[in-house]
Amino acid sequence: MDASTHAADLAMMHGYLKLRRSDLLGKLDGLGEYEVRRPLTASGTNLLGLVKHVASVELGYFGEVFGRPRRELPWLAEGAPDDADMWAAADESRASIVELHHHSAELSDATIEELGWDARGEVPWWPPERRAVTLQQILTHMCVETARHAGHADILRELIDGSIGQRPDDPNIPSRTVSELAAHVARVEEAARAAAAR
Repeated sequence: MDASTHAADLAMMHGYLKLRRSDLLGKLDGLGEYEVRRPLTASGTNLLGLVKHVASVELGYFGEVFGRPRRELPWLAEGAPDDADMWAAADESRASIVELHHHSAELSDATIEELGWDARGEVPWWPPERRAVTLQQILTHMCVETARHAGHADILRELIDGSIGQRPDDPNIPSRTVSELAAHVARVEEAARAAAAR
């Protein structure tokens, strides 16, 4: 591949990462402090924790991996409680976590734009045989990581207030009345029961 193809691919993937970041952060919109923090799964998954986690991970992958300066995060320090990056303590403000998300994105964007597709890095927390990486690998990894957690956030937001899709006018979501939605859910339930009865 020539340099212009690499540049186009890099720009495309970077664009996808930016969109998925926005999708994830948007899931906090319109919710109160309790709703964004409350655990909604048996493992404690919550919306603000997902934003905190993705921002923290992105700082590591686009900062430490490529030897670039990054903010030290107390919840990732030696001796921090397990999964401290997956939830917000009462004294951690929502604004500070959103600011961390923006800071992480800015640092990552600068790394992507300044270093380029073939830049070499090392992931110290990966197995030795996989530690040597390129920016292309890390950008791919973070697109997948961010999309995965944005999907988690989609489900959590639906559990909180029924909101679905990336935004209120999302063209990928069928417009249904309450009764049409109930009928759809009933069809899905009926199909599941029929399949289980076979």
